[in-house]
This record gives sequence, structure tokens and C-alpha cells, in this order.
Amino acid sequence: MPALLLIFLVVPLVEIYVLIEVGGIIGALPTVLACVGTAILGGALLRYQGFQTLRRAQRNMDQGHIPAMEMFEGVALAMGGALLLTPGFVTDVAGFLCLIPWTRRALIAAALRRMQVRYTSAGPGGPGGPDGPGGSGGPHGSIEGEFHRRD
Repeated sequence: MPALLLIFLVVPLVEIYVLIEVGGIIGALPTVLACVGTAILGGALLRYQGFQTLRRAQRNMDQGHIPAMEMFEGVALAMGGALLLTPGFVTDVAGFLCLIPWTRRALIAAALRRMQVRYTSAGPGGPGGPDGPGGSGGPHGSIEGEFHRRD
């Protein structure tokens, strides 16, 4: 609930306050033009960074590597694009942070440090399997099975 409160109540109020303050300093028309300008600039940067990320992902796949970082960067780019489309200067700053490569990677690294990744299988011992949710065949991750050597 607090995250939704922050997103839907606090962020718009902060944006309105900043827009009013900036509008009082530089005027209404320049403020509107600045908002439109940041959206146009952000769209161009988003397109460029998106294609760069896509090329890196394709290069990694061609080399037989999983493009994991590029997938995370794609999510960050999508979030940055959404923030840039939201009217206001505060969300524009957050959106640009998602579009600049070194800040985007720093944000992804910080998010990954906070995440816990769990690997589960879809077979026996996986979710809903005999060992319970998220199990992997036993308390130490062992997997039971049969082995036959064929020459």
C-alpha cells in the first residue's frame, strides 16, 4: 500500500509543485515547451539506447551467451521511457537516469543486490512437486534418478 500511495499521490503532487515553481520563474509557455522538449529528447535517446541494447543482445546470442544484462537493460529502458512520457521534471530526471548507460547499469546493479533469485525446476521436486513449493529434490538440492552407461 505505501508504494501505491507514493506513486499515485506523492509523485503527482511533487510534479505539480515543481511545475508551478518552474513556471513562476521562467513562465508558463517555456515550462510547457521544456516538458515537451524533454519528452522529444528522451524519445530520441530511448530509441538510440534501445537499438544499442538490442545489438548487444544479438551479439551475445550469436556468441552463445545469454543476454541477461541486456534483458534487464530493456526493462530499465522501458521504465525510463514511461517516466519520460509522464509530464513533469522530476519523472523526467528519473527517466533520463534510466536512459544513460552508466547510471542505468548502476541502477540495475543496485536492484540486483536487493533481489533474491531462486531456481526451481518444473519437474518432480519443482513447484507443486513431492518436495513442496520450490523444492529441488531434497533438502540439499539433490536430484533422484537413474543412470545407465551406454557404450
